[in-house]
Amino acid sequence: MNKIKMRTPLVEIDGDEMTRVLWKIIKDELLLPYIELKTEYYDLGLPERDKTGDRITVDAAMATKKYGVAVKCATITPNKQRVEEYNLREMWKSPNATIRAILDGTVFRAPIIVKNIKPVVANWEKPITIARHAFGDVYKASEIRAGEGGTAELVFTSASGKVTRMKVCELDGPGVLQAMFNKDSSIRSFAHSCFKYALSTKQDLWFSTKDTISKQYDQTFKLIFEEIYNTHYRAEFERLGIEYFYTLIDDAASRVIRSSGGFIWACKNYDGDVMSDLVSTAFGSLAMMTSILVSPDGCYEYEAAHGTITRHYYRYLKGETPTSNPMALIFAWVGALSKRGEIDGIDELSGFAKNLKRACIETIEGGVMTKDLAALAVPGSKVTVVNTLEFITEIKNRLDIKQ
Repeated sequence: MNKIKMRTPLVEIDGDEMTRVLWKIIKDELLLPYIELKTEYYDLGLPERDKTGDRITVDAAMATKKYGVAVKCATITPNKQRVEEYNLREMWKSPNATIRAILDGTVFRAPIIVKNIKPVVANWEKPITIARHAFGDVYKASEIRAGEGGTAELVFTSASGKVTRMKVCELDGPGVLQAMFNKDSSIRSFAHSCFKYALSTKQDLWFSTKDTISKQYDQTFKLIFEEIYNTHYRAEFERLGIEYFYTLIDDAASRVIRSSGGFIWACKNYDGDVMSDLVSTAFGSLAMMTSILVSPDGCYEYEAAHGTITRHYYRYLKGETPTSNPMALIFAWVGALSKRGEIDGIDELSGFAKNLKRACIETIEGGVMTKDLAALAVPGSKVTVVNTLEFITEIKNRLDIKQ
């Protein structure tokens, strides 16, 4: 069999722990036998990040801007315990946050749907994609713990020297204070990414904040989305017969539960963080979620939504056979290869990605699944529990038939 040739490299971003082990297995078993894989490789494992002073994370993001498509393994954002475990020079920042900031991107997360794993919400028939703004809010907030009563003020000094001062509250005793921010430019990028992604996937776009309470902060989001939609996207939405609408987040939450799915739900940063976990859990598992970072200038980074599967990694180091579910990691490669094939006009590459996706779905729908999925399967359905290597072998057998 002739291997499929690539013209432009993918940016390949390796990661940590069990997902790093799975990454190599996926490449060796499901990709390299079929594709002359062309990648520009960046190792974002903690040892290499520490060695380079985390410069390698910036380099990976810049390479993504250069080549347009990246595929990323799961990585560790170190806490104090990880600093000690890996003997790090510093508690390095989240690599995902760094890459998102450089690409000015929006994260789109959607569940992988299979017939024999039903969502908890019975009427959800199609995927619900969460579009999460990846800048500002509580993630860049400043906080003060007030040990006694006092007066809190919000003060802004403009570049021209004008001072705006607003009283926040009078504390009659100890309390806690938080100030958060956002930028019009980032909100605009978020809006453009959401509208473009909705058009590319031909799905309705919902957007929700709480502008009735947050009459400046949240209303700014609402007004910018409205202006950009009317100026740049309304005509194309109407031509495709898809809808954009805004509603309050509490109303959106109730609408989502009553819906049948099949739309994009755009949320501010923290809202999106919470709602993506809610949706993924209701559909099944973070191991069955796709995650795509899309920049407003058309760069794409595909990754797994879950972490590095630390607990399984420690077992693996003791000699245990891997039992982790590799679906989200495989789908990251599926998405990146499909997009690379689409951009470069290589139908064989896009077709291979489509076949690999089908082989994965058919494996699970045929009843062959890892332990985590078996626990979610429809009661009474046929289930054969396998380890990671057996699961990937079953996928490969099905893929060989399609290729």
